[in-house]
Amino acid sequence: MSAVTPGLVCSHHHLYSALARGMPAPPKQPTNFQEILDQVWWRLDTALDLEMLRWSALLGAAEALMCGTTAIVDHHESPNAIEGSLSVIADACAEVGVKAVCAYGVTDRHGADGARRGLAENERFVRAGGRGMVGVHAAFTCTDSTLRAAAGLAQDLGVGVHIHVAEGPVDVSAGARLESLAADNWLIVHCVNLDRELRGTIAHNPRSNMNNAVGYAAPARRFPGQRVVLGTDGIGADMLEEMRLAYVAHRADDVLASPDTAWSWLENGYALVPEARGDRVNWNYNHADSAWHVAFTPGMRVLDVVGADGEVLLREGRPTRVDIDEVRAKAAEQAVRLFRLL
Repeated sequence: MSAVTPGLVCSHHHLYSALARGMPAPPKQPTNFQEILDQVWWRLDTALDLEMLRWSALLGAAEALMCGTTAIVDHHESPNAIEGSLSVIADACAEVGVKAVCAYGVTDRHGADGARRGLAENERFVRAGGRGMVGVHAAFTCTDSTLRAAAGLAQDLGVGVHIHVAEGPVDVSAGARLESLAADNWLIVHCVNLDRELRGTIAHNPRSNMNNAVGYAAPARRFPGQRVVLGTDGIGADMLEEMRLAYVAHRADDVLASPDTAWSWLENGYALVPEARGDRVNWNYNHADSAWHVAFTPGMRVLDVVGADGEVLLREGRPTRVDIDEVRAKAAEQAVRLFRLL
């Protein structure tokens, strides 16, 4: 017996992080969120080049497909390889057969010129026909001028802004700084320490929040009525697993919580990538379309994925467009290059 569901949507990802697994320990043990950024992610993103990014995106997209995820909303940063980076990611996802919405995370961490180049990459990609948003790393790493420029560019391009919001205590002022800029088509990520309502869709990432010890965002309790979607923040793209964790975290906060809420967060991803509904995922379990079954049945596997046009993208658990063994081997080679730089 098996069940067929639409393709799943990962509503917040960092495909560049696929190479991070097994990376060397940081020079100093991080003890809080700011130190995790300083010692881990901000060291990694500055070391990336476009070749590393290509194989990281190919690996991340292939693994997403193997989990039944056929659409990814990606947020990217590679401050020493900005120009063309969004096209590299989009092309890698297309090669695998996964839909992608791309954004480059603008920041002033590397000076005004770095922010300008990030804005330019977002504009170049979208104006060239790429499916994207204007990315912003977070308010606390941007000047007010850069935040206004990003919001203005997004409005000019007719797209939303994809931004981390109040993920940790260091960004508690984000709500006040963004309140006059945010729009309904913004994707506001994490919101753990957000002190007010902001316009936009909240991307909830429970596993990442736990991993970074930033706390529980409690979106159902703190922002009732606001659209919530599920992301992984770069920890793979197994969206049924993320849904299970989202439910358990919600239940720990509210004993009356039902799996139906986390399931609705997963389904809300179709508001970001509607055409993922047309994909068909065949599972090895005949209740993969039930919130109550999924919440309590770990280990479900994807057998096949068929695109909306009828193309078989995954057969017997393996991608058809790319050789997953080759992708893993090439990604491992790029990881060695990356680790040497770290």
